[in-house]
Amino acid sequence: MFNWMRNRRIIVLMIVVVLFVAVMGFSISDRKKLTWPENFILDASGVVQHWFYKPAGYIAGFFEDIANLRHLYQENEELRKTAAAYARDKNKYNFIEQENQRLQAALGFTERQKNMYDYRYLIAQVIAVDNSPINQTIRINLGSKDGITTDMVVVSIDGLVGIVSKVDPFYSNVMPITQLDEKSSVSKSIAATVKGKELLSFGMVDNYDQETGMLSMSRIAETDPLAEGDTIITSGLGEVFPKGMVIGTVKSRQVGDYGLTHTALIDPAADFEHLTEVFVVEVPNAKESAQ
Repeated sequence: MFNWMRNRRIIVLMIVVVLFVAVMGFSISDRKKLTWPENFILDASGVVQHWFYKPAGYIAGFFEDIANLRHLYQENEELRKTAAAYARDKNKYNFIEQENQRLQAALGFTERQKNMYDYRYLIAQVIAVDNSPINQTIRINLGSKDGITTDMVVVSIDGLVGIVSKVDPFYSNVMPITQLDEKSSVSKSIAATVKGKELLSFGMVDNYDQETGMLSMSRIAETDPLAEGDTIITSGLGEVFPKGMVIGTVKSRQVGDYGLTHTALIDPAADFEHLTEVFVVEVPNAKESAQ
């Protein structure tokens, strides 16, 4: 209580001094020379005014800094939200762009094939892959309810994948061409030829080497024009694989075991490690023959 009364007296005294100085200022404003008591009072009042105004300036600056920090925080929050929205929209755009490119590639593939052959392509999703070296199987989401039957050919936009080996009402199993083995009773050799040399070239793709990842083409005549870099396609001479399906690219050619014919190593066109969508090929003539 005593301290409060003391401070109150000091404040009242300061106010009186300030008022006194103000009155003195008005009274001496017209005089050019001041007496030493007047100078002392004016100097003392300047010190008092500085003592009052400086803390007031600090307080005003403090509150101004707080306001600036609040505005800065609000701006940062808006920028953070904008950056998050941009990242989300960018990811969405990239996904749509990838889907568009994928669908365009699939559409272009089917359109090219339609212009070449009267085939119908049923798009299917790969839902499972059994990578067992003995019985590798690809599971797709089309079955007998969709018109799928055994021995229908399955391709990707890159090349030949395999044939349908088992059909359920809503799903089917596909045996890939990487299961070709001349010692297996379930394998089906593929009658093949060279794209652009269909009337001059012929052979049988009948084996796959798991270690090299290469298909083997045999029964190639010595006079056959097949050469390294040629594209191997199905010839359509067999009862299963329709003509024009891309199998792969010739990597090398060599003389066969008995020297009468040649063999060739074929690099498969289909990417069996990253199959997500495939096409089941429906051949109209084959379907009518089956009926």
